[in-house]
Amino acid sequence: MQRPVYLTREALDKLKSDLKRARSVERPRISQEIADARAHGDLSENAEYDAAKEAQGKLEARIAQMEATLASARLLDEAQVDTSKAFILSTVRVFNEQFGSEQSFKLVSTPEANIARGLISIKSPIGRGLLGKSVGDSVEVAVPAGTVRLRILEITRDGA
Repeated sequence: MQRPVYLTREALDKLKSDLKRARSVERPRISQEIADARAHGDLSENAEYDAAKEAQGKLEARIAQMEATLASARLLDEAQVDTSKAFILSTVRVFNEQFGSEQSFKLVSTPEANIARGLISIKSPIGRGLLGKSVGDSVEVAVPAGTVRLRILEITRDGA
């Protein structure tokens, strides 16, 4: 059994929408591409057919992954997130001691991660380093570029 994947309402709705689109729009489109390529005759040297079959395989793998994620999804209630420690859905404001700058990160599940929006996965090195820590704690996190030392300045949650 797959481990639970914790998602916000927004992420769960997006996953359902993406899965519906993949099944009802992309799957029929690729099936039509395969049929069109098959109509061109000899399949042994038909690049269109090979490309369509490869796209079909990738789509089916993506659909299977979305179905598995949906099957193990657990909805998170942001109102229930404790702000005394950094947990999933917490926004953590930190001071980067190496660069002397502040940054804020919202800890989210892996499917919701988007570093450009300040959303980091709880499974990323920084996310794992911050989990369970309190305001005032300092953490050293091994990242690909070396070690980063962060001091937690504030922990909040949306609507708090």
